[in-house]
Order: sequence, then C-alpha cells, then structure tokens
Amino acid sequence: MRSLGHLLLLLFVLAVVRCSAAGPPATAHPPSRARFDTGGLSRAAFPAGFVFGTAASAYQVEGMALKDGRGPCIWDVFVKIPGNIANNATADVSVDEYHRYKEDVDIMKKMNFDGYRFSISWSRIFPNGVGKVNWKGVAYYNRLIDYMLKQGITPYANLYHYDLPQALEVQYNGLLSAKIVEAYADYADFCFKTFGDRVKNWFTFNEPRVVAALGYDDGMFAPGRCTNCSAGGNSATEPYIVAHNLILSHAAAVKRYRDKYQATQKGRIGILLDFVWYEPLTNSEADQAAAQRARDFHLGWFLHPIVYGEYPKTLQDIVKDRLPKFTVEEIKMVKGSIDYVGINHYTSYYMYDPHLPEPQKPTRYANDWNCGFAFERNGVPIGPRAYSYWLYIVPWGMYKAVTYVKEQYGNPTVILSENGMDDPGNVTLPNGLHDTTRINYYKSYITELKKAIDDGANVIGYFAWSLLDNFEWKLGYTSRFGLVYVDYRNLKRYPKMSAYWFGQMLQRNK
Repeated sequence: MRSLGHLLLLLFVLAVVRCSAAGPPATAHPPSRARFDTGGLSRAAFPAGFVFGTAASAYQVEGMALKDGRGPCIWDVFVKIPGNIANNATADVSVDEYHRYKEDVDIMKKMNFDGYRFSISWSRIFPNGVGKVNWKGVAYYNRLIDYMLKQGITPYANLYHYDLPQALEVQYNGLLSAKIVEAYADYADFCFKTFGDRVKNWFTFNEPRVVAALGYDDGMFAPGRCTNCSAGGNSATEPYIVAHNLILSHAAAVKRYRDKYQATQKGRIGILLDFVWYEPLTNSEADQAAAQRARDFHLGWFLHPIVYGEYPKTLQDIVKDRLPKFTVEEIKMVKGSIDYVGINHYTSYYMYDPHLPEPQKPTRYANDWNCGFAFERNGVPIGPRAYSYWLYIVPWGMYKAVTYVKEQYGNPTVILSENGMDDPGNVTLPNGLHDTTRINYYKSYITELKKAIDDGANVIGYFAWSLLDNFEWKLGYTSRFGLVYVDYRNLKRYPKMSAYWFGQMLQRNK
C-alpha cells in the first residue's frame, strides 16, 4: 500500500506542477489514475437536496483589512499586540479573497460543492459599527454573491464571525453593553435589505460560546478580557453578560428578518453553535453528570434558551445570580428564534468529576463546569491528534453529537456547518497536497453523520472547514485546515488530494 500511495503522490504532484506551468492552479486536474476510496459515500447516499459546501470567515480570508473603507474590528487591534499571535502574524492580507474570490468560487465549482458559507464583515459595511455605510464594502459582497450564483454556488451568509467593529468596543465596551442589541439588529437589517433578494440562507453569529469564553473568560481571543488580563475584565461575570447580549442580539435580528423580509424573500435564518462531544470517562454517576454539565455549559448555554426560552437548569443552579435573566418579552423573542441551527463539530473529549471541594467564591466560567478533561481511557487515546492541541480525531463523536441535538432539542433542522482538521503550517507544498489523513478524517466523520441521518436526525447540509489554508486566529499561519494549499509567498492556490476526494464523492449523475 505504501508504494501505491507514493505512486499516487508522484502522479498528483506532477499533475499540479504541470498545471501550474500551464495556467492558474485552480485548473489543476487530479491524475487520471487517482481514484479515491469514498467509503461508499456519494451524493446518492444522502437525502434529496442535501447540500455540501465549504466554510470560511471574512477576517480569515478577505485581507484588505483596513482598505476600501473598512473600519477596524477588535481583531485588528488584538493581532497588533506582540505575542498574541504565532509569529506575530496578521490578517492584513491573509489569502486576499477580496481580490481572488472568482478563483476561489471556481475551485468550489470544480470540486462539485453546492454552497459557500462565508461571513460578512460588520466593519466593512459600517466602519463605525453604526451610521455611515461603506458602499465599497457593499459592492464587494454584491460581487461575491453574484459570482457565486453565476457559478451555481448557493450563498450561506453569516453576519458575525468574531469581528466586532472596534468603534463599538471603544464607545461602550461592545458586547458587554445592552446597546449592542439594537446596533447589531440594525446592521443585520441592512444586510437583509441589501443582499436578501439573493441570499436565502442566513446565520446571525458563529460560535457565540467561543466569543464569550475565549474573549472574556481566558482572554485568548479578542478583545482579550479576563480577570487579571491587561485589558481588564471579570471572568466570573463577563462571559455570562456577553452571552446574554449575544442571544438577545441574535433574537432581535431574527425578529427583524421575520417581521420585515422573510415573507417576501422566502429565506431562512439560524445561528452557528460549536459543539464538542463530551463522553463520560467512566459509567459512574458522577462522571455522567460531569459530561452533562459540560454539554449544558457548552451547547446548552445558547441552544437551550433558543429552543426552550431559558438557560439550562444546571447553569441556573451553579451560576445563580451571576446569570442574567430574560424578561417575559425577551423570552417571547428568544424562544423559537431559529429556522435551523448550524452545528460546528470537530472533536470529542472524555469528561470526569474531579471531586473538588465547593469553591468559596466563583472565579470563572471554565471553573463553573466543575469538570475534568481526559484524552485517553485505560491507556487508550480517544483518537490521534491533528496539529491543533485541542483537535483529536474521534469520528464516533459526530454521531453522538448530532444524535444528542436530535434527542434533547426536538430534532431541529440542522446544518453540520463546520468540520475539519489541520496540518502544521510549515508542511511543504508536495507533502501538503498528499493529505491522506484529512481524507480519512472526512470519510470517517461524514460516514458517522450519515448514520445519524439514517437514524432520523434532520440534517440538511454539511460544510467542510475550510476551503483554503488561511489565517487561523491565535495560530496565525502555523495551522492549515484547507482543502486547498495556499503558498503564502505568492498566494497561489493548489487543491489538495482531499479537494479531489470531495470532487469525486460529490459527482453528479448526468
């Protein structure tokens, strides 16, 4: 098998090199003899109308960070602080999708994808968060959306992916203020009005849990607030305030869409939530309870209010008066405020009860869980690790995560909105193209997703993260999640074997 793999790699690299000499890398074709094992997966194996796509975010791919009228966002400030990002990298240029979007959409089309989940940069539309519109930014998204539709790629637009306008952070501490709710709803309203004639699939926020936890509990992400952080903060209270304001902002935007646009535009709107599967380390009641606490503090923190109108009882009992309360009117607005939910799933962990004494006073959101994390059981690792320290390859977690959403939240309409794995950023071009681990990751995870669908989960789409290698937040360019290798010296795109695997798996019957 090893010699066959080397032969395939040689054929593949020769094809890419030949193509690079002849024209743009996006026109590369896989070697004629390279047929991939799809593990029985195909379009026909999924329900009619099931959507396969790729996902990205504005800050990670667009570049043109402070150009063509775009105002700064909190990440533009955060990345400039020495030591925050690996190698002090920035996203000022990133992979320059702002200028190369046609090439990227063409790659999606060649690989037989149906949709692209992109995000709109709030500060590219409203440089100050509110008020004056930057029409150059509007024109960019019009170009992108129109070209996607021309190429048969359905747009899935996300309104917020970590990138709050810095002006609002300066003015009133951004997401910590209730003022954010109306500002965000006005921004969303503008996008519905401007792009909604062509965009029929909307998301309000990507991973609000990450925004609240990493931005305000440990300070790892912008705006870098926490107890004892140089930016200030309170890890015991601020994550819950931010989460509350994010839920209200989401619900206010959904209300605008439903009241003003949905009947005529005939689109759908939801939210994107990250969900690690938490498996009890043992069958003990204590470990099972710990795993359930983890699920409640992670997914339930947001999905429970949206489905049931209140925070999970676990949070209410543990967080007590630090947990903000919804008014009767807010409950009406929040409850049922999704047409579908996006679930971003990558990995799974074992959870156990650490049997710690009751703390004298609350310290932070992460400690409120009262959970221990384990990555092996009886000496057996939960799965091999990808490059990122947090990402273990655990395919069975996909089935459990999707099934949990089905069983605990009334089987909502779900889009599996992110899934993928990374290689180190310094992997060389030929080796980076030969990404058999990524192919096996996708094959095994999508197989488990299909099992969940066969068992009744109402999943209507799957989006791989991500189309391109790009700026990966704290990791800068030291992590590569892409189906397409980007040479950062010249920004040329080279589809990896995983891209061709998807192209084969997603072939349409003519």
